[in-house]
Amino acid sequence: MEKRSLAFCVSALVPVRDTLDVISGKWKLLILISVGSGNKRFREIQRSIPNITAKVLSKELKELEQNNLIERAVYDTSPVLVEYTTTSHGKSLENVVNALYEWGVHHRKKIFGKK
Repeated sequence: MEKRSLAFCVSALVPVRDTLDVISGKWKLLILISVGSGNKRFREIQRSIPNITAKVLSKELKELEQNNLIERAVYDTSPVLVEYTTTSHGKSLENVVNALYEWGVHHRKKIFGKK
């Protein structure tokens, strides 16, 4: 019985670990929310997320792009225009983000003593 329980636990943990490997960190979900809210350009995204540096934003955008959660489009204009959009793969995280939002709204006071 213990081995079956261990196997079940491992099979349940692996997908969660894989997900966290892709979206973990202080900034990735915030960036996905920003881009999903219509902020397409680098500076718009940076302005929408308090305290994120350009260096960190650049690194995180590259990782999100590598994991097919956002797409980077470069337009040959003068000056060159770069825009980011959420991919369908990235949009598939909406329910996860919404659940985290709801949990945060309902538990914020208990956690931080705030409304």
